[in-house]
Amino acid sequence: MRKPASSFLVAGMTLACVCFLVACHRAERGSEAKADEIPSARVATAQRGNIAHTLSLAGQFQPYQVVDVHPKVTGFMVKINVDIGDRVRKGQTLAVLEVPELSAQLKGAGFEMEQAKDDLLRTQHEIKRAEATHAALHADYERLLEAAKAEPGLVAQQELDDAQSKDLASESQVDAAKAAADAAREHTEVAHADKDRVQALQNYTNVVAPLDGVVIWRYADTGALIQSGTNSNEQDIPIVRLSESGLLRLRMPIPENDVQFVHIGDEMEVRVDAIGRSFTGKIARFTRDVNFETRTMETELDVENQDLSISPGMYANAQMQLAHADNVTTIPVEALVLKGDQQIVYSLDSDNRIHIRNVQVGLRGSKLAEIKSGIEPGDRVVLGGQENYTEGEHVLPILSQGIASEVVHESGGVIDMKGAAEENDGGAK
Repeated sequence: MRKPASSFLVAGMTLACVCFLVACHRAERGSEAKADEIPSARVATAQRGNIAHTLSLAGQFQPYQVVDVHPKVTGFMVKINVDIGDRVRKGQTLAVLEVPELSAQLKGAGFEMEQAKDDLLRTQHEIKRAEATHAALHADYERLLEAAKAEPGLVAQQELDDAQSKDLASESQVDAAKAAADAAREHTEVAHADKDRVQALQNYTNVVAPLDGVVIWRYADTGALIQSGTNSNEQDIPIVRLSESGLLRLRMPIPENDVQFVHIGDEMEVRVDAIGRSFTGKIARFTRDVNFETRTMETELDVENQDLSISPGMYANAQMQLAHADNVTTIPVEALVLKGDQQIVYSLDSDNRIHIRNVQVGLRGSKLAEIKSGIEPGDRVVLGGQENYTEGEHVLPILSQGIASEVVHESGGVIDMKGAAEENDGGAK
């Protein structure tokens, strides 16, 4: 009788276990079905960061000034003191010319000026003599006139008239002497100016440097006849060519689309690969004119080069910041959707439900965009496939790790000195 009871007990326990397992399986299948009904969404978190656009350019160094030095007089080269590569200072004598005609003219001008001085001195003495004569004759006339008034008939009228005539004539002589002195003074000044003119021409036989610089070419040798550079004859060759290399111009072509970002005083990072030197420069000037053929605008930086470590003609690679937004809210550009004229994003709330927001977009990069309003740092936004979601829809977020800052590099052309050198080495081999 006990054995059948044990069998019923075992059968009951087995049935209970089977029912429990079936119930658990059904509950698990129900949960999976519910989870399958919630769509997933790839999302990113809005962050604080920076967005910047930079432009890389190839530039070339130019001398600040280049001057062909011509003499102001025509003459034979007696001596030249410089050669190519020499560094000269402003006012330094570069060459000496010989002009025999000028020496003769200078002597003649000197003699003429001395003669004019003598004439002036003579007229001054003539004035004194005329004034003395006039004083004596005037005194005689005054005495006769007083005697005639004191005792009428004592002095004959003819004698009185003669004395008065001599007085007036002597006065005229004084005026004439003074006029002659003025003419002599003017002649002296003319003679002095003429001598100064010839002396200046004589001084021009010493050809001096008009600026601090480097002699980059020499055109004449000792004994050559050098024509003056005071006319427009293009065949007149200079003595030397000077380059102001202590201050250089770094000239770069800015693409048309980036002209709007160019301002006087903006900083640029410059790298001169030929000498392994880097520095920061500031934009000094630009043409304000876009070249019709290249669609670029020439822009210049002034570069101090007192040690002459940079040679004109060298290339440089420069980097200019075009636009930047610092410490702003950034999101991936994938999160932006254009709806008409308005930019929108699909964001998630704390319950992972979709909310469509209008946003104001600022600076855009290739991966990130600046959000001025509509989204705050920490908000989650949907990346891609936004058309698959509706307002208030519950989604399963899949977080994508993204960057907070971005620098967008644009290239206007750079010079790869290392690559060029390797290419040349390969060609030599």
